Amino acid sequence: MADTVRVVRNAAWAVAWDEAASQHVYMRDVDVAFSKAGILHLGPDYHGRADEEIAGAAIMVMPGLVNIHCHSGDEPIAKGLFEDVGTAALWGNALYEYSALIDADDDAKEACQTVMLGDLMRSGVTTHLDIASPYPKWLSLAADSGLRAYLAPGFREAQWRMAGSHRLDFEWNQAQGRERYAEALAFVEQARAHPSGRIDGVIAPSQIETCSEELIRDAVAEARRRGMRITIHAAQTMAEHEELLRRTGETAPAMLERLGVLGPDLILGHCIFLDHHSWTRQRSRDDLVRLAESGTSVAHCPVTFARSGMTLESLGAYRRAGVNVGIGTDSYPFNMLEELREALICSRVAGRNVFDLDTGGLFSAATIGGAKALGRSDIGRLTSGSKADLALVDLSHPAMQPVHDPLRNLIHCAAERAVRDVYVDGQAVVKDRRVVNLDYDGAVRELQDAQKRACRRAEQSDPQGRSLSTLAPYSLPLRGSGSNPS
Repeated sequence: MADTVRVVRNAAWAVAWDEAASQHVYMRDVDVAFSKAGILHLGPDYHGRADEEIAGAAIMVMPGLVNIHCHSGDEPIAKGLFEDVGTAALWGNALYEYSALIDADDDAKEACQTVMLGDLMRSGVTTHLDIASPYPKWLSLAADSGLRAYLAPGFREAQWRMAGSHRLDFEWNQAQGRERYAEALAFVEQARAHPSGRIDGVIAPSQIETCSEELIRDAVAEARRRGMRITIHAAQTMAEHEELLRRTGETAPAMLERLGVLGPDLILGHCIFLDHHSWTRQRSRDDLVRLAESGTSVAHCPVTFARSGMTLESLGAYRRAGVNVGIGTDSYPFNMLEELREALICSRVAGRNVFDLDTGGLFSAATIGGAKALGRSDIGRLTSGSKADLALVDLSHPAMQPVHDPLRNLIHCAAERAVRDVYVDGQAVVKDRRVVNLDYDGAVRELQDAQKRACRRAEQSDPQGRSLSTLAPYSLPLRGSGSNPS
């Protein structure tokens, strides 16, 4: 069967890639022709084959967004539970005491992954890196979605254990950690061999503080032998920062530099609490230099940390220091465009300057920054020969009106509401705002019961034996009879 050639005729706006200037640029009133073979034409007056024509008078064509850090496992059923809580003794972070209590059972994992994939696509994402624990349908569902996927099965040797609400401890089992590592190696090879050609594996020691130095060294060496990307959560919380200082006297980047791990194939998840951060004890800026000179990438996911009152200081400063930064969603709402809005606001607040970061630089991080982190020069941009991974934005949507600068309207106002169609490898994965290849609506319906089951298990597994009404109190008092928080 011949490859279908689609043409957006006279697109009002297009975000094109200028190779000479090495940046995105706007183009007006252009034809965009694409197929599974890639972007065939971007410019005026396309006269080639056209199997399907799309009226572009009210369309902006933009490259698909590249999400380099998300978690499909349990996050979709954590929604609405712990946004107003945190552990005061751990700088207010909810990760260790609260978030770790929620675990999706086998019946819920497919629904959680489906919802995450659907939400990512509907917000213009065409490539994602998913860090999760493997389950039987993880690979097949990622492939069925039509998205470009980098699957990162996490492994670690230590589990977090909370002593009351005041101390974080670690329960080590190195033998089990090595078993999970071996399973991860087998999985990433299976992912790389998938016939779709859109799937790859990533080596993912889960957190810098839950893996021994030996395991980190071994995993990174094996990833480099196989030519695979590496990702690890590092400098993500003050609890981790202080634990590394206690163990080694080093920050996360300094430790990884000593281990010989830093490099252009490494993506550090979050990387907030570096030596220059105002919450840390240090007052130097050596960590930014370490990251920039080594070519190490950072996956910035502002929303989940801003919920706990934390932020990177600042995205603009990292970029000015020469650090490659890409954007991830980490957890719900899995909305890349909302993540971009938060990233811009947090950067300006942390930088105390409206000029700390602009919309063009932010969009570059969400496209070119992510592509560079993955070692790709064929995604995150629209230019002849690149992959046909793109989104069509509806300029007639009320939230996009009036149009002076369409990217600003999209990021600051409209978000996913204006994303009409999304294509990966020239094939539609979102059409007329609906997910094409997955039962998104069915998965959403499953989440309510899945969350109830997870909440019952959370009450049973909480070390302090607290009820759900104590762990996750309602945001308003509950009045009336016949209501149960669980």
